[in-house]
Amino acid sequence: MDLTQSYGGNEKKQSRNSMNLPQTSDQYFCSRCHQPVQLDDKDQHDDWHFAKDLQADEQDGTVASERPAQAAPQAQQLDLKQAGDSKSDQPPDYAPPSYSTPKNGANRAMAIHHHTNRVIEAAKVRARDEQQMQNALQNLQLQYNIYNSEIEPEHESDYYCNCSIHNYQRMKWSRYGVQDMWSNAVMYPGERAYNDNNQFSGIFSSNPYRLRIVSPYGYNQSSWGGQQRPQPGYHAQSIHQTIALNKGLNNEAQASIDAREPKVNIWDDGALNVAMSRLSIAAPNDKERPIKPSDEKFQDKKQPIQGSDEKNSDEMQESAASSKANENARKPAKSFGLSSFRKSIGIKSSEERAVAKAEKMVDKSRELRNAILAEEGGRWPDDQWRYIVAVYQEKVGMTRKIADLRVRHPIQYLHLLRAGYFEPIPVAWANQASNPLKFSIEAAAGWRGITPTWRGYEDTAEERLYWVLNHREGTGGMRMKPDFISEMNMARSRMARAVEPPPEYYSATDTCHRQHTSAGYSKQVMPTPFVAYDRPEVPTDDTMILLDVSASMDFDPLRPNYNQYLITSYSKSTQPKNKDVAKAIIGRFTDAMANHDHEFRGYDFTTFSSQASYIGTINHKNLNAMWRNVRIGGGTRVMTGWQKVKELHFQKHSESATHHPVYGWQAGPETPMLRLLLLLDGEASDMDEFELDLLGLSWAHITIFLIGVDGCPHHHRHANELQRISDVNHHVSFVDAQGNTPERFVTHELLKRHLGYELSMTEFEQMEELPAYTE
Repeated sequence: MDLTQSYGGNEKKQSRNSMNLPQTSDQYFCSRCHQPVQLDDKDQHDDWHFAKDLQADEQDGTVASERPAQAAPQAQQLDLKQAGDSKSDQPPDYAPPSYSTPKNGANRAMAIHHHTNRVIEAAKVRARDEQQMQNALQNLQLQYNIYNSEIEPEHESDYYCNCSIHNYQRMKWSRYGVQDMWSNAVMYPGERAYNDNNQFSGIFSSNPYRLRIVSPYGYNQSSWGGQQRPQPGYHAQSIHQTIALNKGLNNEAQASIDAREPKVNIWDDGALNVAMSRLSIAAPNDKERPIKPSDEKFQDKKQPIQGSDEKNSDEMQESAASSKANENARKPAKSFGLSSFRKSIGIKSSEERAVAKAEKMVDKSRELRNAILAEEGGRWPDDQWRYIVAVYQEKVGMTRKIADLRVRHPIQYLHLLRAGYFEPIPVAWANQASNPLKFSIEAAAGWRGITPTWRGYEDTAEERLYWVLNHREGTGGMRMKPDFISEMNMARSRMARAVEPPPEYYSATDTCHRQHTSAGYSKQVMPTPFVAYDRPEVPTDDTMILLDVSASMDFDPLRPNYNQYLITSYSKSTQPKNKDVAKAIIGRFTDAMANHDHEFRGYDFTTFSSQASYIGTINHKNLNAMWRNVRIGGGTRVMTGWQKVKELHFQKHSESATHHPVYGWQAGPETPMLRLLLLLDGEASDMDEFELDLLGLSWAHITIFLIGVDGCPHHHRHANELQRISDVNHHVSFVDAQGNTPERFVTHELLKRHLGYELSMTEFEQMEELPAYTE
C-alpha cells in the first residue's frame, strides 16, 4: 500500500483530534502533524512524511512556475486518464525509458533539474583547480625550455628546495585527496587506485608504471647546478615502453570487467528466477548421495548360479537385498554425522555454497538494475529530457549500441551513464574554466579516465570522442587512437606529400607577395577530392564566420626542431603572420559569397580565444573597420566561440527551435541550416569536445580552414586528426594551408565545401569579382 494513502486518508481528522489525545509513554508527539504516534509506528510515520515530501518535490519540479489553483483539477484528470490506459501499451519493467515525443508546446518553459552522483560530485571537486594545475605545468615547462607536453621538469635534491619545480610537485601532492576521490568515483570493480608518490616505491607501490618505464631523463644524471635535461634516446625508449604497457593494461582491464558482467539478463525477472530454481538445498537427512545397487563395493560377492532351482535363487536375492538395505541404512547415519560436524565448525557443503553464490548473484543483479533505473530517472526526469537524449543518440548513431550495452554489459553501462556519455554536452560547460571533458588523463600518475581502456588518451574529451566513434553503428571495426609515434610518422608522411599549388591560382595581391616574406608559394598538401554529402546551400541557410584570435595568431611563425621525438628548439619560418592570412581569406570569402547569394549586408563575424566576442556583420566595405575591433590574445577554446555562434543562430530562428535549460537550443524541422566558416591556426585545447558536440548535430555544416607553419609536424598532426573526423562526420569538412599560402586556391576549396557542390573554375572567377554595392 502507498504510504501516502495509508496515512493521508485520515490526516485532517487526526490533526483535529490530536490535542485531545493523551500522550502515553509508548507514544511520541510528531512536530510536523501535531499528533501523538505509537512508538512502534514511528518509522512508518516518518516514511509517510518522506513520501509526501518526495511527492511534493516531483509536483513542483515538473513546471518552471507554480500552476494556478484552478488548473490543478484538470492536471489530475489528465494524470488519471493517462494512468487508466490499458496495460498492453506499457513496456516491460526491464525496457529502457520511454522516448516519446513531448506532448507540450515547442517552446515550453522548463524548470532546472538538479541531479548528482558520485562522478558529478568528484568532478566538481576536481574542476576547482584542474585548470590551475595545467597552467602551472605549462608555465614550468616554458620556464625550463621543455617543449614536449608529456615531460615534466625534474630536480632532485637531498634537502628542502624552494625552486619552482619542487613547488609544483608540492602542489601535486596536495591534490592526492582529490585524486583518491576521483579514482573511487570512476574505478570499475576489482581495480586499485594509485598515484605517483615516490615515498611508496618498489614492491610497495601499486603503480604499474613505476618500475616498467624508464625516465626520459635517463640514469645517473647529476642535477647539481640546475635542473635535469631530457635525453632523446631515453625519451624515445620511455614512449615505446609506455605505448606497450598502455595496450597491455587496457586489454587486461577490458577483459576483467567483461568477466564481471552478470551472466544473466538483469532486466528479465524470469531469467533470475530460473537461475535460483536450478539450485536447492535438500533436508539434512536427504543430503547424502543414495547408494546405487550398481556400486561394486556393495554388490554381493556370491552371484546366483545359473541353472539352480527357483527357490534358492529367490532366497539368495532376498538375502542380497537385505544386505544392501542394511548398508544403505548405515551409510546416511555416518554421512549425517560428518555433515553435522562440518556445520558445527562453519563449513558449508558444496550445494550450500552454490546456492549462496547464486543468491548473491541475483541480489547484485537486482541492485545493479535498481541503480541504473535510479540514475536514468534522475538524469532524464520527464518526456522532454528523454526525447532530447533519444534524438542525440540517434543522430550520433549509437541507439542500438547503447541498448545492447544496457542489456549485455550493465556494469559498464552504469559507469558511462553516470559520466553523461549517452546525452548531449551541457551548454554550461563551454564557458567553464574546467569541466568533466577537460580533465587530464595521466596513466603514469594515476589520473584515470572513464572507460576501462582509458590509458593513452590525453584528456577525458578525447577518450569520450573515440569511445563514441568506436560504438557508432556501421563503423566497420575499431577506430583506435593513433599513439604518439604513429601520429608523428603519419604527420611526416603527410608533410612529404606536399606539392606546388596549381599555377592558375597565382595572385600578386596575396599576403605573402605583398609582404615579400619569401619568393613563391610554399608546397601544399592537396585536399582530398570534394564529395558532396549535405544538401547544397539554399537561400534560407545562415552563413557565419568564426575566427581564432588566440595569442599565436600574432606570433612570428616558428617551426620545431626534433631529435627523434624530443623537441630541442624552434626555428623561424619566413611566412606572414597567421592573423594576416586569416584576414585575407575572410575578405576573399565574403566577397565571393556576396556575389553568390547577394547578401551584400554581410555575414555575422565572431572571434574567440579564452572567451568569445561578437564583432558584428562584415562585408567588403567595412572589413578594415571591423578588423580594428579584433583583439588578439589568450588561449584557444573553440567551444566558447561555438556557443556564441549557436546563440546568434537560434536567436534569429527561435520560432522554429526549443531551448532546454541544460542542453541548450534544440533545432526543429524548420530551423534553417547554419553554415559556419571556422578559421584556426592550431589545435584548440577543447577541440575534441567541439568535434564530439558536432557528432550529434544535423542542422550545422562546418568548414574549417587550418593555418599552419611551413614544414611543421604539429600542423600535419592536427590536419590528420581533422581528416579522421571529417571521414566519420560528413557535416565537417576542412582545408589546410602552410607557409606562403595561395589564397585564391584556398578560397576556391573552401567555397566548394561551404556551398556543398562542385564549383567550377569559371564560376569561381565570376564570384571573385567585386560585388556591386548599392547605398
